[in-house]
Amino acid sequence: MDLSRLGAPLGPIVRVRGGFANRMYRLDTDQGSFAVKELNVLDRRWDYRAEDVFRFERAAFAAGIPMPEPISASRGTLVHRWVEGEKVPEAPVPVAYAFEIGEILARIHALDVAWTDVPIEGPASRDWPDLAERAAATAQPWAGELASQVETFLAIARFVDTCERPGPVVLTHGDIQPWNLLAREGRPVVLDWELSGMLDLSGELGSTALSLAKGPGFDDIRPAVFRSVLDGYIAGGGALPPWGPSWFVFMIGGWLGHTRWNILRCLAGVEAGAGPDLALSHESVRDGVRGLPVLFGRLPELQELLTTTAAEPRPGDGRGTGPSGSTA
Repeated sequence: MDLSRLGAPLGPIVRVRGGFANRMYRLDTDQGSFAVKELNVLDRRWDYRAEDVFRFERAAFAAGIPMPEPISASRGTLVHRWVEGEKVPEAPVPVAYAFEIGEILARIHALDVAWTDVPIEGPASRDWPDLAERAAATAQPWAGELASQVETFLAIARFVDTCERPGPVVLTHGDIQPWNLLAREGRPVVLDWELSGMLDLSGELGSTALSLAKGPGFDDIRPAVFRSVLDGYIAGGGALPPWGPSWFVFMIGGWLGHTRWNILRCLAGVEAGAGPDLALSHESVRDGVRGLPVLFGRLPELQELLTTTAAEPRPGDGRGTGPSGSTA
């Protein structure tokens, strides 16, 4: 990576551990501190749209969305201004924080940014029996758990392919999860925009609201936090799509693909030159094999959450008010 344009280094570039798909470094120079992300271009699940995402990020930053300033982007490297803040734990966030995330989403969806056509995604993979056999043959530590859930994973793949998405489709961040957020003076900062693209609105809202309303599992879901994201979205000028299973299909489908991708990395059994370390891939597989069946089994309960937290609010009815402002 040629980073000379960022100024004279004040010390060596430092690896920042973590990250489920790429590798992050911090570089301090005489021009400031920078987050340098080395993108995994060896076995990505899809091509990275560097120019489109960078243009989208620049528009969001110019509009005052609380986020690191995007500095440069190429096929293999992203550079942002370093932002100090507290990590957001995987636990229900404060209601006011959730409300502000909803407002931020509405502002992102209102941006007028051109986006090139997106290839149509193929069907979800159905090779789970083969993956389970390969895992058993190579004595993977999670092989037995995967084998016991093969039929469930096939059912999840069918659900992902057949679930109706009501629209509208919006240009959005696509991955607002606790691990892609910071809290600065208690307010959100949105990180990691590389999965930005066109997405059905219900999938974006459901994934975001559920992720912020729960802990690591699904035993502690806070309806008030879930609802606060939606209230913030309405307060920010957004309109909610129809209720239904489509609110959770994006989360389920994304987790399904992420689990399969990490299974393939574990089956290879070697440390790749980019992306997550092998130990982190094993952790991601265990989380997916255990967590996805639970999430899928609780779909009826989650849909009930949508209809019982509150009736669909409308602007001006008194339920769309809350903490104002959304810049950090």
